[in-house]
Amino acid sequence: MPSIRVLLADDHAIVREGLKSLISQQNDMQVVGEASDGRTAHRLVQDLTPDVVVMDVSMPELGGAAATAEIRRDFPGCRVVALTVHEGEGYLHQLLQAGASGYVLKRSAAEDLVRAVREVAAGGTYLDPKAAGQILGSIARPSKAAETSEQQLTSRETEVIRLLARGHINREIAELLDLSIKTIEVHKARALEKLGLRTRADLVRYAIQHNWLSKE
Repeated sequence: MPSIRVLLADDHAIVREGLKSLISQQNDMQVVGEASDGRTAHRLVQDLTPDVVVMDVSMPELGGAAATAEIRRDFPGCRVVALTVHEGEGYLHQLLQAGASGYVLKRSAAEDLVRAVREVAAGGTYLDPKAAGQILGSIARPSKAAETSEQQLTSRETEVIRLLARGHINREIAELLDLSIKTIEVHKARALEKLGLRTRADLVRYAIQHNWLSKE
């Protein structure tokens, strides 16, 4: 039986039909529901408990970023792959901050979306190579100071910060590591301070540089 339950959220019926056909062809996936707006997507996550939501960024009622943030807040076990025509780093930053674990451009090949769904369902993070390339092109290689700072992380701080980079939220990390949410917040704050980072988008940039995003 298919093991990855997928919810499709896109305001264009023809796009949903194409996505449904693609997902249904995979032996390890099944489409459990469809939504034409972000508000409906949030409700269906509660009703259908999908593993992954493939989320269009531009939708009525509740936009993709806002819907992603609400889903990740209320249903942390559900992962989100953002699907968009937008290639600007600003959109990527917005979706990463909202808690998306995947970012795929609509002009990419169909197998890229399939790969993204599998990767995030397994607990990893997937960034479209074109989008990731833009990020890497806009930032410098890690400095010696940054490398030294990473070496100063404790083993627990490293665990927490890598899980955060892969899209997990504090509550989820606390459950995975059998720690309190408060303890996770302390480890996260200390790790970000040591690395000189402020936001999750900053952390994902750093993670790309250090090849942290694949599930180990």
